[in-house]
Amino acid sequence: MDSIDDLIRGTGAAVYCLHASSENAAMRHMTRFVTSDPVTILKKLDNPPLMIVPQMEVERAMKESAAEILTRKQAGYLEIFEHEKDPWKIQAEMIHRLSDGPYLVPPDFPTALTRALEPYNTVFVDSSSVLSAHRAIKTSEEIGWITTAQRAAEAAMDKAISLIRNADVRSGVLWHDEAPLTSDLVRYEMNRILLAYDCTGKDTIVACGPETAMPHCRGTGDLRAHEPIVIDVFPSGNKTGYYADMTRTVSRGEPSGKVTELYETVKDALLMSEGMVREGVTGAACYQMVCDYFSDLGYPSDTEGFIHSLGHGVGLEIHELPSLSGLGGELKAGNVITLEPGLYYRDIGGVRIENLGIVEKNGFSRITNYSMEMIL
Repeated sequence: MDSIDDLIRGTGAAVYCLHASSENAAMRHMTRFVTSDPVTILKKLDNPPLMIVPQMEVERAMKESAAEILTRKQAGYLEIFEHEKDPWKIQAEMIHRLSDGPYLVPPDFPTALTRALEPYNTVFVDSSSVLSAHRAIKTSEEIGWITTAQRAAEAAMDKAISLIRNADVRSGVLWHDEAPLTSDLVRYEMNRILLAYDCTGKDTIVACGPETAMPHCRGTGDLRAHEPIVIDVFPSGNKTGYYADMTRTVSRGEPSGKVTELYETVKDALLMSEGMVREGVTGAACYQMVCDYFSDLGYPSDTEGFIHSLGHGVGLEIHELPSLSGLGGELKAGNVITLEPGLYYRDIGGVRIENLGIVEKNGFSRITNYSMEMIL
């Protein structure tokens, strides 16, 4: 699909309906409006989106969004309220007054509102999330927003690595300011940096030792020398909502020989995958190449080893299309993706390295601008 209109037309609908806050990526992408309360958006064929907001939000919505703006009163909400008290039925009648349907809704559309709309006309569900595929090709402006978030991520990574590099080592434990250096302290300092860049970090990973064998373990407790430390940071810009994503694995001092071997293998896989990415190649092919590479070196994937996808799209969601997994489709120029091979073993630990970049016609243009040095 080249546009939302193509999606609407292809399903036989008359209008695409959203009812969501700006936490919803489709809503944010369609309106560029930021609100913590859900609003109703209707996108008719060959028309700009129409957004229905409370009176108190009208002036701000008109300033911030390219959508056409109606108040709830103008849309008939108060008039409907005189004879209907169920809030979902009020929303449905309001939508019906603005469009007879049929209605096309996303998979996460409120079920109660779907049921309230059905008496008026057919409701189609975009079960394949085609609209998210439409968002997968980024404009130059969107790439700029993602790049800005990535620079914030790199600054936060700098802070984490500086704390680890400059810590004292006492009985194998890293110390900072006369106290053990912990995952929580490093995460706190990273989040302070992100705030200075007007970004927010959520669930930042600072995991050490055995914790690194669990890919999404946030990490807790003291950080130790000679053990892998996985740091994964994925901030979003507070003004734009666009994410970045990066991971590095480091060690204060030489880790065990097996960890170093894992690291070099993962780093080689990352660089190999960067060399394979270009328009027209499938995410599945990139993923399979890395699986085969690991397997050929004696790292088959089962309950341990390479136990996640190779990467994913990044934008208004931290994980969005395209996918670089066994089900990944064709990559297109303008996709912004991560590549993050990793190997994880309970008796060794885990290693992951992640770079962010743009799919181009003839290759992969790395956005990430950061060292892949492991030993600090």
